[in-house]
Amino acid sequence: MTTYIIDRAGNSAEASAVTVPSNRHFREAWTLSGNVISEDLTTAKAIFKDKIREIRKSLLDAQDVAYMRAIEADDADGKSAAVAAKVALRNAPGASAITDASTIAELVSAWDTSVLGDSPYAD
Repeated sequence: MTTYIIDRAGNSAEASAVTVPSNRHFREAWTLSGNVISEDLTTAKAIFKDKIREIRKSLLDAQDVAYMRAIEADDADGKSAAVAAKVALRNAPGASAITDASTIAELVSAWDTSVLGDSPYAD
């Protein structure tokens, strides 16, 4: 039985003859040209931003809890810290490192661990 790789445009090639990128996190961005798969960086950036949005949901929820506790305790510093963290989380998908990335490696390194925690792209 022969296995085929099909890209997002529907192009296909026999898997054993195809050069496949080492990073498979952006498979939905793969484009097949002959027997070589390349990654569409624009699509990879959209996938990357969607992953940020997925990860940050629970982080924003945690900051909501921290903010409510700070209100209950009348803790101005706690409220400020929660607000600053939420702003950083909301701004994460628009980071210039993502926009400026010109390779998949640069895109992967654009994950801001100080805001989002451990990168899901770490190998």
